[in-house]
Amino acid sequence: MTELGGFQDRVARVDLSEGSVDYESIDEEDAKKYIGARGLGVKYVFEQGPDVDPLGPDNLLAFMNGPLSGTQVTMSGRIAVCTKSPLTGTVTDSHHGGWSGARLKWAGFDGLLFEGEADDPVYAVVEDGEVELRDASHVWGEGVHQTREALEEEVEGSYGKNLSFMGIGPGGENEVRYACIINEDDRASGRGGTGCVMGSKNLKAIVVKSGTKMPQPADPETFKEGHQQAMQAIQESDVTAPNEGGLSQFGTNVLMNITEEMSGLPTRNGKYTSTRDAREDGFAGEEFDSEKVSGENVRENILVDEPTCHSCPVACKKEVEVQAMHKGEEMNVRMESYEFESAYALGPNSGNTERDDVAVMIDRCNDMGVDTIDTGNMMAMAMEMAEEGKLEADLDWGDTETMIDLIEKIAYHEGELADLLAEGPSRVAEARDAQENSLAVKGQTIAAYDPRCMKGMGIGYATSNRGACHLRGYTPAAEILGIPEKVDPYEWEGKGELTAEFQDLHAISDSFDICKFNAFAEGIEEYVLQYNGMTGRDVSEDELMEAGERVYNLERYYNNLNGFDGSDDSLPERFLEDGIPGQGASEGEYCELEEMKAEYYDYRGWVDGVVPDEKLDELGIEVGPGTGVSSEGGAAAPSDD
Repeated sequence: MTELGGFQDRVARVDLSEGSVDYESIDEEDAKKYIGARGLGVKYVFEQGPDVDPLGPDNLLAFMNGPLSGTQVTMSGRIAVCTKSPLTGTVTDSHHGGWSGARLKWAGFDGLLFEGEADDPVYAVVEDGEVELRDASHVWGEGVHQTREALEEEVEGSYGKNLSFMGIGPGGENEVRYACIINEDDRASGRGGTGCVMGSKNLKAIVVKSGTKMPQPADPETFKEGHQQAMQAIQESDVTAPNEGGLSQFGTNVLMNITEEMSGLPTRNGKYTSTRDAREDGFAGEEFDSEKVSGENVRENILVDEPTCHSCPVACKKEVEVQAMHKGEEMNVRMESYEFESAYALGPNSGNTERDDVAVMIDRCNDMGVDTIDTGNMMAMAMEMAEEGKLEADLDWGDTETMIDLIEKIAYHEGELADLLAEGPSRVAEARDAQENSLAVKGQTIAAYDPRCMKGMGIGYATSNRGACHLRGYTPAAEILGIPEKVDPYEWEGKGELTAEFQDLHAISDSFDICKFNAFAEGIEEYVLQYNGMTGRDVSEDELMEAGERVYNLERYYNNLNGFDGSDDSLPERFLEDGIPGQGASEGEYCELEEMKAEYYDYRGWVDGVVPDEKLDELGIEVGPGTGVSSEGGAAAPSDD
């Protein structure tokens, strides 16, 4: 058990095959070494066995909060979902904001561990330190929106007052490999196929019912100092200042115009680095302009509300309402997740900049329970393949009418094209000999930052433990925003070390579990004060950074045991070829991946992407058999075949 502050010292282990629930404490040594949320969740997943079938009953699906979740700490409304990904075959963790993590803590839990597979669809109700499984047959097949309405009535509570919901749509039920989990506010644990794993277990939803019972700090004076320091930093930041900072005013989509201007916005499946470059090359007319789907345009024209997550003054979520025509019928859509990454993938990267149609598509992805990034990028990949004759499909660039319908077809595996795209980029590429059309790393597609423009994102995508991802190590903070200091986005030297440092820092915040956006203002000093104040520990900045390094190495070690090594730390070929022609500020640029990998591995102490046994010993990672690799070089990591 653990007596550290911020923990409830209670985890539910739910065996869906047996329909049983057991309760256990958290090992205090694990809580100290892996912090919580992401770190502890990955540890639980590792202990289940790295070689499990992602869609088999032995795969663990862990919903975890951390010692700072649901507390007074600013932006502490996050929750981590950890499992083995059916999309990538790697360990994955996917987080969402809102109130789910806080309410799970207030209901008496640090985590919920689901294993096995229910015979029939079920949902879980969490209340007062207990978990109950109930029949979900009546909502199986329904979209997320209708499901959460039905379960709100059944559990006799109210979202926004005492209930939180985490559930899947048809995408998860039908095992779309990039299906996600959506909460009551359209916040998504979007990446890695967590919803697909949930569907494979016949688990439709989790409903958490609780009052507001925030944990109190074990060391109030230290906590108060850290909290005040953090609040001041947030209020003084040009990015996070409430009602004034770019993130607060325009949400994540504040980056659309910025990345367009610096020629860093992947467009038309990454062939171009901005919509401007695509226009100049004759791809489209003046109507193809990313400004139309930017945060500024959204705020001016379709914004209706600015909801926020637990304990967050920034309010980056932008709720919108649009009237759109689809197949001759008027559609009214109101939704709260018009995000930069979603708008990029379903917008410019798919040859589309129709603002209201993008809102409709995001809303449909949420209702179907599929990741907006992978869905948009899969359609862009299919468009390019059709253009090159590799795929027979009636799908043209920017064809929003077809795209809107295709989202639902993918969720239900309706038709040959939908069946194919539901499998994800790597399987599509293999089936159609279309590797050069895939913008994926380890089976997961890239986000809205072109690695020919932002070299830190290049090495970040390549070395991410969960496949291409901007959130493992958010180097655009330095490359675009100058946080903690400005670095040249086109310079590759130093990006290996910078990326590793960001990765370790984000492993800490994900394990707390607090929003990464606080890192636009806060740093390790504020993290240490708040963590020590809440838990009652007395760790140094170096010790906390080592914990982040430990979490990142544990994940890499898990992947090594599944056969991943340096050859998998790759990028799509179009980012590595000779410099791209005539595209604004990025003209002539390519991503110097091999040079950055050498620098990165040297900093990490890895051998060709493998964690050597000496590094595991150094970090006190005592789970599993070891990789069998020495820091002096040696045998490759064991394969899973």
